[in-house]
Amino acid sequence: MVETRRRRRPISREEALARQEKKRRRKEREALNRELAKGPIDLPFCLLVLLLTGIGLVMLLSASFPSAYYDDNNPILYFQKQGVFAIIGVACMLFIGKIYYQRFRGAAKPLLYLSIVLLVLVAIPGIGLIRNNARRWLGFSGTSFQFQPSEIAKVAVVLYFSDTISKKKDKMNTTRYGVAPYVLILGVLSLLMMLEPHLSGTVLILGVGAVLMLVGGINLTWVAAAVVGAGGVAFLMFSGVIQYGQSRLAMWQNPWLDPQGDGYQLVQSLLSIGSGGLWGVGLGRSRQKFLYLPEEHNDFIFAIVCEELGLIGATIIMLLFAALILRGYWIALHSRDRFGSLLVVGVTTLIAMQTFLNIGVVTGLLPTTGISLPFFSYGGTALMVQLAEMGVVLSVSRQMKPTKAG
Repeated sequence: MVETRRRRRPISREEALARQEKKRRRKEREALNRELAKGPIDLPFCLLVLLLTGIGLVMLLSASFPSAYYDDNNPILYFQKQGVFAIIGVACMLFIGKIYYQRFRGAAKPLLYLSIVLLVLVAIPGIGLIRNNARRWLGFSGTSFQFQPSEIAKVAVVLYFSDTISKKKDKMNTTRYGVAPYVLILGVLSLLMMLEPHLSGTVLILGVGAVLMLVGGINLTWVAAAVVGAGGVAFLMFSGVIQYGQSRLAMWQNPWLDPQGDGYQLVQSLLSIGSGGLWGVGLGRSRQKFLYLPEEHNDFIFAIVCEELGLIGATIIMLLFAALILRGYWIALHSRDRFGSLLVVGVTTLIAMQTFLNIGVVTGLLPTTGISLPFFSYGGTALMVQLAEMGVVLSVSRQMKPTKAG
């Protein structure tokens, strides 16, 4: 049997010219992107990140040495571990900042799938590590190799949403393409995280996802529906219909109802903040960190900041965070394309929400929940991920549109 080869359809001269033109334009874009990738990073943003990381390490050393000495007979244990992760994280930030940010598109789907698998694993008894009545960690018990899959899930949501939303443009105004797939993803991640339970992480993921959908151009009717839904859930919780978190709500309204029990942590935090006054008691001279205030080097480190540096010092640190967040959104506004803008909006929104929620919890503005302060709270994995996210912003900043002088 003789095999017959399929004859190729002859290409017309117009088609050949169109292909050559397409190939030429692609090469020009690649050359332009390579040239843009050599641009300088946004120096103000980088300096703000380094400044906050440095101040955070100093405050961690001050806040953690009593508990580190009590737990391990080594007063600088937590500082040493955090310092190593900070050095690695800064190196990662600078390395990622040199990568052409369009390459991050390829990691969007794999990272999302990986985060879902890890969240499923952490929910399985015997695999996820339990701490403070919550199963949020993976790793080896009794070792320093432990991490929260929720940190990876946050980055995955930012990458995947930015990648897909940037390609849809006008389709984001439709329910089928602009709402349904993202609500499904957020629902799956939220369900897995609430099994831990991890309320603050769930709020962060839902918040950053909603912001990216809003910036991406979804119909404002869905935004109004989300606001009404969130308000309805809050009303049901405050009215007692939803029983989850009722003790936290009660202690948030008046922690002195049980100052030695459920309200103990918030009472000690408020005492720490109040004793700092205007100028603070001085760096390293906090009294509440001597095993009075729980999680003084982690979720409630801002209370030690207020006690030692006072209202003036705490305000300066909050202004540094505000400057970082505003600079991040400024970079997003001047990004060269839609993908870069969405990336920076997502990362900056994560930092903004986490900072606001942590300070709100520590000062009693919001009900107590476990959420760390970026660059300050103890946690090597979280610090490395945050610095890597800052590297993504720096990568986008290298290819910003030139601003008009004058």
